[in-house]
Parts: sequence; structure tokens; C-alpha cells
Amino acid sequence: MSTVGNFPMESVITVENLTMAYGDFILQHDLNFQINKGDIFIIMGGSGCGKSTLLRHMIGLKRPAAGKVLYGNIDFWQIPEEDRTKILEDTGILYQSGALWSSMTLEENIALPLQQYSDLSKSMIREVIEYKLALVGLAGFESYYPAALSGGMRKRAALARAIAMDPKYLFFDEPSAGLDPISAKNLDELIVEIRDSLKATVIIVTHELASIFDIATDSVFLDTEARTMLAVGPPSTLLHESDNQKVINFLTRGTGRKGVEKR
Repeated sequence: MSTVGNFPMESVITVENLTMAYGDFILQHDLNFQINKGDIFIIMGGSGCGKSTLLRHMIGLKRPAAGKVLYGNIDFWQIPEEDRTKILEDTGILYQSGALWSSMTLEENIALPLQQYSDLSKSMIREVIEYKLALVGLAGFESYYPAALSGGMRKRAALARAIAMDPKYLFFDEPSAGLDPISAKNLDELIVEIRDSLKATVIIVTHELASIFDIATDSVFLDTEARTMLAVGPPSTLLHESDNQKVINFLTRGTGRKGVEKR
């Protein structure tokens, strides 16, 4: 049986003939790809190609102009809103800014989804918060406010909130944005650890090549000019086997394959 890391090859999210539009403007069309259980799946491409918009279609924030987003065999946008909400209860989201409430402590921030979507007692919620903060390297920071933390620490705190409910799916929008290279690498390593710990599937919007090559198991490349996907597959495979020059230029920062160290 084929595997993704230590996970059996099993499609959990399918994007089928998807068109994204704002009014009459078609942002992307004919998007087709599958995300397998345990993937760290990268949505990549140049600025303005629709990476974050695609994420919004997948997490229920924007309805497609055409096509489907399937969770398993369930057509996400064709089921009642309450059923979509149930699916989304199995997701965790880390926004580019972290989106922590500045007026709340880390404990209060992480408690929000637990209070809203679980029946846990206050003492059990406290235990979960302590565990999740420890998991991201922030043990003992429950009473801190976001403003008291560094950028990297805020991202990790936001990750703790995203994994509060032990989600099946984790969505990240430019998680390394604003971080120095060391902090970004540490966050990448943490994402892999969380994926393995929760047995989750991870979908990441990013243009950071270091992250793309270090942690991705699969990817899709969106193009601004063609307004569609130009490639799908593991980034290292695309780097060496793609015949599309735009994909090669993106993955080599415009230098081409010559001189690129084998990854």
C-alpha cells in the first residue's frame, strides 16, 4: 500500500473543476487535485494568483463560482450549513497574522474554541490549554498577553489555539510571514511534529521555498497569467521533472535548474 509518511494513501480532500471568481473576474479555473491523509500539502504560486482565496474556498469562507470541494465523498458546498459547520469543527486554522485576541491572555484565546464546541469542564479545559501550550514550547505562558510575545511565539500560540480541538485538518495561511529564518525553520519543524502527533492533514499557503522543500509532501502551483494550475506533485519532483518553465523559475528563484543543489 502506498503511504504518505507513516499514513496510508487515502484521499481526504478533493478539489474538482473548481472556478474562483470575484463577480465577472475569473481568478482561477479548472482546479483539480487531491490531498491525501497525512499530507503536508502546499498551495504555491506568485503574488495575486489566488492562493489564500483557494484556502477560503476550502474552509467555508467563500463559495466557488463552479466546481466542488469534497471532504471524503461529501460535497462541502452542497450540504446544509449546519453540516458544513460539523466538518469545520474538525479543522484548525492559523491565519497569517495569528489573529489572537489582543485583549485576552493566551489561556483565554485557546479556551474560546473549547468553550464553544466542547462539553469539557473548566478544569479539563485548563488541562488541555496547558498541554497544547507545552506542545508548542510555551509551557507556563497561560497568563501572557499576545503583545508580550515575540512574533515567533505569537505564531506558536496561534498554533496552540488551532490544535485545541485535535483537528483532522490544519490550514495555514503564510505561517512563516514576518519570521526570521531560524524562527521559520523552528515553526516548520513544529508543524511536522504536530501533524505526526495529531495524525492530521496539513494544507499550507506559502511562497517560502525553504518551507516548501523542507516539509511538503505534495503541492499545487497556481499561475496568475494562465489563471489555472500549471502543476501538481511533490515540489522536489517538480523541480527536477517539470517541463513548465514558470514552475521551474518559481522553484529556483528564476535561476533555472543549472546550479540548483539536488534536493
